[in-house]
Amino acid sequence: MRFVLLATTLAWGAATLSAETKYLANLKQLTNGGQNAEAYWAPDGKRLIFQTTREPYKCDQIFIMNADGSDQHLVSTGKGRTTCAYFLKDNKHIVYASTHEAGDECPPPPDRSKGYLWGVFAGYDIYLATDAGKITKKLTDAPGYDAEATVNWKQDRIIYTSMASGDLDTWSMKPDGSGKKRLTMLPGYDGGAFFSRDGKNIIWRANHPNQHDAMQKYKDLLKDNMVAPMRMELFISDAEGKNEKQLTNFGCASFAPTFTPDGKKILFASNKHNCDGRRFELFMINADGTGLEQVTDFGGFTSFPEFSPDGKKLVISTDYKATSRYEFNIFVADWTGK
Repeated sequence: MRFVLLATTLAWGAATLSAETKYLANLKQLTNGGQNAEAYWAPDGKRLIFQTTREPYKCDQIFIMNADGSDQHLVSTGKGRTTCAYFLKDNKHIVYASTHEAGDECPPPPDRSKGYLWGVFAGYDIYLATDAGKITKKLTDAPGYDAEATVNWKQDRIIYTSMASGDLDTWSMKPDGSGKKRLTMLPGYDGGAFFSRDGKNIIWRANHPNQHDAMQKYKDLLKDNMVAPMRMELFISDAEGKNEKQLTNFGCASFAPTFTPDGKKILFASNKHNCDGRRFELFMINADGTGLEQVTDFGGFTSFPEFSPDGKKLVISTDYKATSRYEFNIFVADWTGK
């Protein structure tokens, strides 16, 4: 579930601006070529798990690498399409979504003649595997899309997006797939969620159409396993989905939110400078919706931030220094913010 294809297709060639900011220092590139995104830390901070499209694979597969970029290797099946992988707290198991049971080939992308759309492929389910790639359990089996899983290591809960209710909602479950609970109730897309480190709050992206025509368009697209992602806002609540509050109101695409280690702020990507534009930068906002601040100024596409377990580093995906139109890479930097 990514904006990267749009961004790299249409924004490549934009002037890169400033790599060093008051929040980022010692930027280091970990991957080199291909389409690399959604890199997330292992609990010990020594490895990263990420999704990548690179030869010989025709669509995203899950790889693990060391935190310095070495030893990049496949841990998904190599079949179907995958997305959104994360380590469990034991540092030995992973979860990720895959369509491999629905077919060996990559599911075809949405028809872009209808605009920029995401495919919420019905074949996606979430799997538990060892960090060597052996699948040990299928965690979801409801009809339709199940994906976008992330894990809170303290509370030992997985949060994910599912069509189990007939709508795209945020759910949580235990690492063995039990205890499934629907957290969002409003009609429309709710997904891409993360827990705060203490597990007391969640942050996610959402599109809740409030006009009849817009809602009908959403429902019509959903029937064809598609959503239009260019109007997404951020929402925050407690871990049970209670006390929900909207944080952004840009009318743009805000997504990939993550809490700062202290839980007081949220770092996220947005094209708020131009809601129909292809430039995505990182922004930071207080958990009460105040104090918006721009964090990066690369001039292209930058997203999917996550802090290292010790809070000292930030991993991102960006087309900074890309040498081809469809290239984006994983970078890591020292986080110098307070």
